[in-house]
Amino acid sequence: MKQIDEQKLESDLAYRFNYLTEFVGFGAAEIQTILGSAALLAPLVPTLVDAVYEKLHQYDCTWRHFVPKQSGYEGETPAKVEDLSMDHPQIKFRKQHLARYLERLVTGPYNAKMIEYLDAVGKMHTTKLGSSEIHVPLVQMNALMGFVADSVNTVLLATNLPDETKTKAIRAFSKLLWIQNDFISRHYTA
Repeated sequence: MKQIDEQKLESDLAYRFNYLTEFVGFGAAEIQTILGSAALLAPLVPTLVDAVYEKLHQYDCTWRHFVPKQSGYEGETPAKVEDLSMDHPQIKFRKQHLARYLERLVTGPYNAKMIEYLDAVGKMHTTKLGSSEIHVPLVQMNALMGFVADSVNTVLLATNLPDETKTKAIRAFSKLLWIQNDFISRHYTA
């Protein structure tokens, strides 16, 4: 039986990442599958980003988080949620961030900087990083991650890849997004 330092899981990002990847079976083969899907998924990133934002726009409890000034955004902000349209510059700014996130997942490398990046994605949706006005409740982050996972699976299932390749890709992305979800959730418990 392997001994795990549970306190270190909370204080050492690399230790936590290594534990999670070993536990869920996310290794070199899964990373290679994800990196190998870049050419297939890159042209679909804008469609995926649009689908995510269309989903977020359907609910006041998710859309309201885009009213406060977003970290790094320098333009005009809306006064209220009703003023925030899908074509507002702040939404375009956020869409660019999501596109870069998705691109980074499929271009790697999966090293210490990627681990820090996955953790920062979790922090930026709380008051711990970025805007002190933005705190997205965990239930909404979980719902979003579920939607993103399903969207990625839908894209992969629609390809004409051999079934074995589709299966490997779906499993690799599922594991990665569960790891990402852990790096989000950890910022809601402290």
